[in-house]
Amino acid sequence: MSEETTPGPEGGSADERYMRLALALGRRNLGRTWPNPAVGAVIVKDGVLVGRGWTQEGGRPHAEVEALRRAKKMAQGATLYVTLEPCAHHGKTPPCADAIIRSGITRVVSALEDPNPEVSGQGHERMRAKGIAVEVGLCADQARRDHAGHITRMTQGRPHVMVKLAISADGKAGLPGRKPVPITNETARDRVFQMRAGSDAIVVGIGTVLADDPQLTCRLPGLFEHSPVRVVIDEKLILPLSTSVVATVRETPTWVFTSPKPSQIAEEILQEKGCKVFRVDESGDRLDLQQVLKVLAEQGITRLMVEGGPILAASFVESDLVDEAVLLHGVKSVGAGGIDPLEGMPLTALTGRLTSLGSEKLDVDTIETFVRV
Repeated sequence: MSEETTPGPEGGSADERYMRLALALGRRNLGRTWPNPAVGAVIVKDGVLVGRGWTQEGGRPHAEVEALRRAKKMAQGATLYVTLEPCAHHGKTPPCADAIIRSGITRVVSALEDPNPEVSGQGHERMRAKGIAVEVGLCADQARRDHAGHITRMTQGRPHVMVKLAISADGKAGLPGRKPVPITNETARDRVFQMRAGSDAIVVGIGTVLADDPQLTCRLPGLFEHSPVRVVIDEKLILPLSTSVVATVRETPTWVFTSPKPSQIAEEILQEKGCKVFRVDESGDRLDLQQVLKVLAEQGITRLMVEGGPILAASFVESDLVDEAVLLHGVKSVGAGGIDPLEGMPLTALTGRLTSLGSEKLDVDTIETFVRV
């Protein structure tokens, strides 16, 4: 598909500006719309923005409907900019393509075709059949990044997987004996909270829970209630009831993945506390991560953040299941005997499979992002 649209009433540069606004709007609810994608939409008439919308929490209403609701009659003869193809099927809501047709919109600029088999070009074709000018591909690269979770779930049957690693100046992730240690500053930690808020779920291994007793929430003003689902990989189902992820399960959901081996009683105790427990097969001496991801996708998860620890992160790397890596480089050193970020493998085992998008400073620390291309 072309990266450029045919120049329209607002002009090529204006088209891009409005699409980037739509993309920014869609990102507002990343992590809060699953299983639906976080779409953004803007309606412009005679150079004036008359409506805007983004997918609401829980996935409904859709962005296009929100924008049309705000535009009202001003949508007649206007252009709609949308970050993903409007749906053409009846789900829990009527097709957005039909709402657009009824509104009198005369031109639609869409960043991407939706890979969902129930849509997959049908929304665009339905609008074209009614005389609407439809152009596809503007800002497609950014849209693919923003909708990576939805695209991966639709095309591969699993969530988009992002691994976050904090690495000391001497290349370590923790103290000897797997004891935790602060590696980055407060600015970097705030960025991690924001990354959590943009994820549907966050996963850690049982070792990290036992060592750190993490809360795995978004501890920033206004973001706590948008903390992701907490996922614990616990092959033997030994998760203590006293841990934060269990004690606060009524505030933030906790899902536990285990093997078929542990007793039913242990599962029932966790369920009584409010946790969800899923059993998947083992692959060697650990859970089959492919199955874990398949179950998460079936539950609606589209964006998964892997945050701990080195053993789990290395397992995702070894299974070639990492789509994105975010490395937070601190300026402090851990010292001899510290544990490596990836258990039993060099960091290049991860970064060598991905492409760097560059780095930026976070106070004295540095954040670097890598993606699969």
